[in-house]
Amino acid sequence: MSDPSSGPVTLDEAAQKASNAAGWVEENWATWLNTGLRILLILLVAFLLRMAVRRALTKLIERMNRSAQAVEGTALGGLLVNAERRRQRSEAIGSVLKSVASFLILGTAGLMILGAFAIDLAPLLASAGVAGVAIGFGARNLVTDFLSGVFMILEDQYGVGDSVDAGVASGEVVEVGLRVTKLRGDNGEIWYVRNGEIKRIGNLSQGWATAAVDVTVRPTEDLDKINSIIVEVADGLAKDEPWNERLWGPVEVLGLNEVLLDSMTIRVSAKTMPGKALGVERELRWRIKRALDAAGIRIVGGIPAQAEESTPDPTAGMSAPSAFANATSPQSAAATPLPSANPNLSK
Repeated sequence: MSDPSSGPVTLDEAAQKASNAAGWVEENWATWLNTGLRILLILLVAFLLRMAVRRALTKLIERMNRSAQAVEGTALGGLLVNAERRRQRSEAIGSVLKSVASFLILGTAGLMILGAFAIDLAPLLASAGVAGVAIGFGARNLVTDFLSGVFMILEDQYGVGDSVDAGVASGEVVEVGLRVTKLRGDNGEIWYVRNGEIKRIGNLSQGWATAAVDVTVRPTEDLDKINSIIVEVADGLAKDEPWNERLWGPVEVLGLNEVLLDSMTIRVSAKTMPGKALGVERELRWRIKRALDAAGIRIVGGIPAQAEESTPDPTAGMSAPSAFANATSPQSAAATPLPSANPNLSK
C-alpha cells in the first residue's frame, strides 16, 4: 500500500525543484569553470615546460657530441678526447637530468592540481615521506649504487677506454652505467662492479704515465760510456714515429739505482702518454739492449757474472773416499767374517 501522505508530484513542485537545481548550478558553475581552467592551465604549462627543458637538454647533448666529433682524428683528439667516452657520458648525464626535470615538473603539477580541488596535502605529503624513508632503507644498496654512479659520471672520474684499478677489480672500462661499471680484465674477462662497492679508484689513463727501465750491468763498466749510449738511444726514440707522440718528455738517466758486488743498476725514466708507458718501456728496453750489445757491454742479471766466468771444479762431481775401500782399515776388518777353526765344518 502506498503512503497516503505522498501524492503525485504537482507541476508547481516540479517547477520548484528544477528552479532550485538551476540555482545551485548557477551558483557553482563559476567555481567549476575556474577550477577546470586552472587545471588545464597547470597541465599546459607543465607539459610545455617539460618539453622545453627536454629539448634544451637534447641540444646540449648534441653540442657536446659534435664537439667530440670535431676533434676526433686529430692529434688533440687522439691524446685527450675519447669520442665514445664523451658520448656515453653526455647521454648518461642527459638521461639523469631529463628524468629529474620530468619528475620535478610533473610532481609539482600534480600537487597543484590536488590543491585546486581543495584537498588537504599535509597527510599525503606525510605518507609520501614515510613511504620514501621505508623504500630508502629497503633499497639502500640500489640508491647507493645509483648516487655513486651519478657522481662518478658528473665528476668524470673515469670513462670508456680508461685503464682503472677499482680495488675489487682492474682492467679497461667497457661501459659506465648509473648502477654498474663493466671492466675488461687482462685475460679478457668482463667484471661487473657495482658503483656503490667502489671505495677508491685509480685511473691509469688520466694525466700522464711514467715509463721506467732498469739497466743492470757489471760494476766494472764505464758509466760515462753507458750514459752516452742511453742518451743516443733516447734521442733516436724521440725522433721516430709513433714514439715522438707517445713521449711527453725527454728520456732521462736518473743515475745509479743500486750498486752490488756483482752488478749495478741504472734507472732510465720518461714521461709518456697515459696508457702507453708499457709500450714505451718495451721499445726503450729493446733499443738499449741492442746498443749495449753493439758496444760490447753485457747486461747481467740473475746469475752473478763471477759465477759465469769461473772455471768449474773437475772434482765437484766425485764422491768422498770410503773407509771400506782400504782392506787394512778397522772398518773393513770388522766387516770381514771370521775364518772357521775346523775345516770339516765348512763341508
